[in-house]
Amino acid sequence: MSNFANEWVQAWNAHDLEAVMEHYAEDIVFYSPFIKKINNDPSGRITGKEALRAYFSRALTAYTDLHFELYHVLEGVDSVVLYYKSVGNRLSAEMMVLNAEGKVKEVRAHYKEQ
Repeated sequence: MSNFANEWVQAWNAHDLEAVMEHYAEDIVFYSPFIKKINNDPSGRITGKEALRAYFSRALTAYTDLHFELYHVLEGVDSVVLYYKSVGNRLSAEMMVLNAEGKVKEVRAHYKEQ
């Protein structure tokens, strides 16, 4: 799982949208408080890889100084939690559920308020 986590962080830090998207399944369901802000969507939910790609593209444009620092990788059953420093030095934990191919099919993102 640490390879997965390191590759994920490296893709984000390179601002390489295609490399980031390689980690996600076509039927991804993604929940994040940032969706409310970036997408102006009170549900905080995105469904499908193309919708997620559009959201991530907007996020990379909005946060040009984005840089993640991975602190911990917590392994579960068909899941992983990445604990890292995120946008604006916020602490973040993302719980990712993986499918049989090792692609992320669900994410629940959490952030510490500043």
